[in-house]
Amino acid sequence: MPSIERQLIRAELTQRREEGCDVAEIEPRIETAVADDDTEDEVFVRLYDELDALEPDASFPYEEPSELSEIQALRPDGPRRIEANVPEDVLRNRIYGGWLGRAAGCSLGKPVEGWPRKRIDEYLSKTNALPLEDYIPFTEGSISPFLKSSTKDNIEFMARDDDMDYPIIGLIALERSGVDLTPRNMANTWLNYMPFNLLYTAENVAYRNFVNRRWPPESATWRNPFREWIGAQIRADIFGYVTPGWPEKAAELAFQDASISHVKNGIYGEMLMAAMLSASFATNDVEEIIQIGLSEIPANCRLSEAVHDTVAWCNSTEDWEEVWDKIFDKYGHYHGVHTINNAALVVMGLMFGRQDYEQGIVLTVRGGWDTDCNGATVGSILGTKMGADSLPDKWIGVLSNRLMSVVRDFNDNRISDLADRTYRMTEKILSTPDKSADAETELGQDGGFAGVWKMQLGENEYSLVIQEDHTGYMSSKSAGQKSKLREVKVDGNHIRFDFALNRGSSEVDIEFRGRLNGDRLVGAGETNGFEFELTGLRQRS
Repeated sequence: MPSIERQLIRAELTQRREEGCDVAEIEPRIETAVADDDTEDEVFVRLYDELDALEPDASFPYEEPSELSEIQALRPDGPRRIEANVPEDVLRNRIYGGWLGRAAGCSLGKPVEGWPRKRIDEYLSKTNALPLEDYIPFTEGSISPFLKSSTKDNIEFMARDDDMDYPIIGLIALERSGVDLTPRNMANTWLNYMPFNLLYTAENVAYRNFVNRRWPPESATWRNPFREWIGAQIRADIFGYVTPGWPEKAAELAFQDASISHVKNGIYGEMLMAAMLSASFATNDVEEIIQIGLSEIPANCRLSEAVHDTVAWCNSTEDWEEVWDKIFDKYGHYHGVHTINNAALVVMGLMFGRQDYEQGIVLTVRGGWDTDCNGATVGSILGTKMGADSLPDKWIGVLSNRLMSVVRDFNDNRISDLADRTYRMTEKILSTPDKSADAETELGQDGGFAGVWKMQLGENEYSLVIQEDHTGYMSSKSAGQKSKLREVKVDGNHIRFDFALNRGSSEVDIEFRGRLNGDRLVGAGETNGFEFELTGLRQRS
């Protein structure tokens, strides 16, 4: 079996070039190594590490961080929260519309996933289905029999698709963690609910990293050349559904999810779509929805540039094919499942389908590249904007309110039930008090987290030591172990960190999430989806 580095190094070379790194010196060495079957794996490891260490060239004109605080510092002005004023029954219907709209758009694009635009139109023409006004017809030998259940006259439900698995996974994670969702929560949810063999590109790599105890954010970067591809962008929807009129919170939650598998524009794609979905509850103007989404990602990133370009092109012509040509000319060099080119197609579909759901999903799917992903996202945003009652029965009726999934315990779902659960989660999130309101008071009383905290873990007593710079360790004399704190994050009077705990002959990684309350550090530890209370008492000298 060839090494990971040997398998992925060419994709990594492309990724580094796209990130603005000068690869002119290393590229011929990589090509020479790849061409020689006798090249030892150690050579590829060294070359991969060299690629990994490169920095974007000083001439690279974009600013593209991967930390939430740095992303937010580079955002343009925007309405971080909007008064949506949506009555309960309307809100329920809009959320249901998002789920249904996503499912129909996904099902439309599923049979031709990965096909170029020319091939799609040639097939539609050959089957007398052009212009496309219904689901794609099935022809044996042209479309896989495994995809027949997503073709015209053969649809009885929304067939299983990763684009529909992810909203379910995100909903489960939110039901467990709410607004306190962390990347580690998401990683644990994947491990508990998703089969490894049905995850692809960046998600497959991230899962492999979780299993090898490379947790976020390392899980997004270690040997992951797909870290700016579309995988995070297609996971955005649930975070927009539960934050109507609150695009900033939608983007924050999307970041917690995206950062387990993606960086830079891969993260921005999910933040953009989540914020757009959130905004779609508050305004009916598609161009305003897009601008609100852009206000939650860096103003000077490649994704923002592509979206701005596409909006301008759409406003300059009534011919969507002319816009598609411009997108292809400027952004067609990206891989067919990259975030940037596919996001441009999503924006094109939204602009031309402003008030017409069918036109939105049809033009998007005919555009090619990642057709099921893009059809799903456009369908979701338009469905949320319009509501379930306004979606054409031709598109949603055949789904029979049923969605199949590989998510453990949720293999066969009523779409309306998922929408109801989403609505209940929305109520909880919108009623969550702003944690910054009590942070200033409590921190002022006790001086922060620095000090020694006594904790009980099972039969053993532990000392949690936190320094002023928020480094520290967890130790136990009775258990004979000491573990350095990793990934320490402090937000007001909230803290989270990871540490390793010996369990006999093995170690488990635990994420602690806590809140300062006087001399008590109240929180929970989580490992592989199992959560338990964990409270610390400050020790006085």
